[in-house]
Amino acid sequence: MVVGCDGRGSTVRARAGLEVIDLGAPIDVLWFRIPKHPGDPPQAFGFVSAAQFMVLIDRADYWQCAYVIRNGSFAQKRAYGLPAFREDVGRCAPFLRDRVAQIKEWDDVKFLNVKVDHLRQWHREGLLCIGDAAHAMSPVGGVGINLAIQDAVAASNLLAEKLRRGNVCSSDLESVQNRRSRPARLTQGLQVFMHEHLLDPIFDSTETIPTPLAMRLLEKFPRLRTLPARVVGMGFRPEHIRD
Repeated sequence: MVVGCDGRGSTVRARAGLEVIDLGAPIDVLWFRIPKHPGDPPQAFGFVSAAQFMVLIDRADYWQCAYVIRNGSFAQKRAYGLPAFREDVGRCAPFLRDRVAQIKEWDDVKFLNVKVDHLRQWHREGLLCIGDAAHAMSPVGGVGINLAIQDAVAASNLLAEKLRRGNVCSSDLESVQNRRSRPARLTQGLQVFMHEHLLDPIFDSTETIPTPLAMRLLEKFPRLRTLPARVVGMGFRPEHIRD
């Protein structure tokens, strides 16, 4: 049996001719690093400016920055030039203005073409796709790796003994999809909702808009963060390794 776990651009699923259902994604993401300084504000859920949104992830001695752009607009960003991009970053997160020069060249900026899709059928005879190969996730929430690992655990639990006996059949592979497709679909539904109701209004703005209410509530009341933290960290159907 072949397990296709080669990500959102899966060669395995393409060669197998498995049908992909594209849910659409209005965003792409630019990833880069900026040094962290003493006195920087604590990690936030996001920074909002006119037509801009950026998330900073605290990596101890640097910020991992996810600068969200409209789908297909990276070429235009590059055409404006790196100084203009640095200025955009500084305007979105003003406390970073004194160090945006650390983005020295475009090679320091990694482009992620965002996809949100899923296979109609994750398997065929002798083949099972899991993770982003079965359901490409948006980076919103950073849950892609979580779901991929949970898919792998579920596949192990359901198939390991059958693989030892050498009698895995299509219905066994289908059982993995039956167990894991609903959590993936629910997560993708939340991501698409956030694309449409959080990011689209930001991109359509011509001036700085207030931070969305949900984000303000999470910042003000830390206990509220337990719900999204559970969805992100544990998912809608946690998996546990069975011996």
